[in-house]
Amino acid sequence: MSDDTLDDSAAPLVEHLAELRKRLIWAVLAFIVAMFAVYPFAMNVFNFLAKPICQALADGGQDCLLQLISPQEGFFVAINISLFGALVLSFPVIGFQLWRFVAPGLYKSEKNALLPFLIASPVMFFMGALFAYYVVLPMAFGFFLTFQQIGQESAGAVASGAGDAVAGAAATAGDAPLPGIVFQGSAQEYLGLTMKFVLSFGLCFQLPVLLVLLGKAGIVTSKGLAGFRKYAFVAILILAAIATPPDVISQIILFSAVYPLYEVAVVLIRMIEKKREAKLRAEGLWEEEDEE
Repeated sequence: MSDDTLDDSAAPLVEHLAELRKRLIWAVLAFIVAMFAVYPFAMNVFNFLAKPICQALADGGQDCLLQLISPQEGFFVAINISLFGALVLSFPVIGFQLWRFVAPGLYKSEKNALLPFLIASPVMFFMGALFAYYVVLPMAFGFFLTFQQIGQESAGAVASGAGDAVAGAAATAGDAPLPGIVFQGSAQEYLGLTMKFVLSFGLCFQLPVLLVLLGKAGIVTSKGLAGFRKYAFVAILILAAIATPPDVISQIILFSAVYPLYEVAVVLIRMIEKKREAKLRAEGLWEEEDEE
């Protein structure tokens, strides 16, 4: 092979690497700009994320007080929020740069098939995040806080303004006062737990998008997924146990949200297969062996 042939074969690879470098630079710049844009509003975002725990505490007659365990914890809370917010804000730009890199190598039919999934993916992620924030977090924190035990003195010191019912319950414990067991959570630990919930549900809601994409590509079939149902049941249970904190309530909620999405994906893939079969039959290309 001559030197000219080697140079010609290497040129496309160099061009692809240069294009990839360009797209990565734009994606990183978008992330950095979004991070600096979010940082001044970090505490506003934290206040929004703290609403579920504050509401759960208010329902129990307690003040919403989150602690800074170390002097630098407040700074790291702001940094974590900036990183989290930057990922959310820059995701459309990152996805667009990924599309610009991949699209030139696709046929028009492939672009038309892939584009709906690129749109559905962030939509499903935000649906999962909203479900976690508005449904799962209030239920989870309400459950966690039931293990508190507010004694007579603790009721006045920690839960100022508690109702007569709470104080009366503490007073009926007998002659000896109850030991106070109250929530005094770390701000950074609470933020980490909340972000884990939001990200876990957002990612798990990608399941139907992934399965339908694989079904449209012919990698999986509705019949195969239906036969795999009992294994999927166990796999989603394991996924729920890994993705959520070690409590049964959160795992059951995540499983109850994700498994129906698996069944929805099976139905959507079956519709795609019927549409594909009808098209092939109309063109006279359908064979019985394909149906088998």
